[in-house]
Amino acid sequence: MTGYVAPTEPPKRGWDLHCHTVFSDGTHTPAEMLAEAGERGLVGVAITDHDTTAGWKSAQEAAKSQGLPLLRGSEITACDEDVSVHMLAYQYDPRNLHITRLFAATREARLKRTERMVARLAEDYPISWESVMAQVKEGGKTTVGRPHIADALVAAGVYANRSEAFADAVSADSKYYIPTPSPTTHEVVRAVNEAGGVVVIAHAGDLSRNRRLLSDEQIERLIGEGLDGLEVWHRGNPPEQRARLLAIANAHGLLVTGGSDWHGAGKPNLLGENLTDEATVRRIVERGAIPLWR
Repeated sequence: MTGYVAPTEPPKRGWDLHCHTVFSDGTHTPAEMLAEAGERGLVGVAITDHDTTAGWKSAQEAAKSQGLPLLRGSEITACDEDVSVHMLAYQYDPRNLHITRLFAATREARLKRTERMVARLAEDYPISWESVMAQVKEGGKTTVGRPHIADALVAAGVYANRSEAFADAVSADSKYYIPTPSPTTHEVVRAVNEAGGVVVIAHAGDLSRNRRLLSDEQIERLIGEGLDGLEVWHRGNPPEQRARLLAIANAHGLLVTGGSDWHGAGKPNLLGENLTDEATVRRIVERGAIPLWR
């Protein structure tokens, strides 16, 4: 990437490239996301709901109304050996057959897994499948998952907020947990590349998500297959992991991104708390199959 220099510190001005709306596990609409981005003085924002493009149209309309540019993307759940990995895909062709089939399979698997978890939880907690589905904001367009279970438990008065639920009954360490059947990281890289997109590993240094992180060797294998970047500026990556990820990125000429992982009221993360610099966004747009939305 001639002329691209990865930032060594999180930028103070730029884009938030990791945001969720009601089309997955966020609590706000795309219009509310764009309005808040404008209020916070962001240069631009990306919509990255889980395993879906369903919110893109609403986000495009809101971006045009707000006068803010928009990157279109998704966060894709994957696995690499025994490590759960989230991958951010940007500016890909949403009509690509490989990626649409991948999303359809993952969303169906998520739904069945969530239903099985609810059945387990209902033995000990006052929730039902109906109470969980009541938390889903966009019907069949919403990617359903553990956050909706957490919201049902909050609505039932079991917990005060989603974070409390995730620290207890909805935790990956709880007896109720069932892993999400997911494609491999290698398949995700192939699918995004085929769709002309840019693929970045999200919060790869976040030890709170996995007992084991992706090793340098696992990341380097994905780089050889077409991985474009690493999300370094994320609240879950501690300083030593940021340094490790930056070293990998610089050694291999990868893009370095930042994002809040904003979910509205669903998480304490603030929109714009971690940002991506404008030079990196330009690289993403140059590589992508679809133009920047303005």
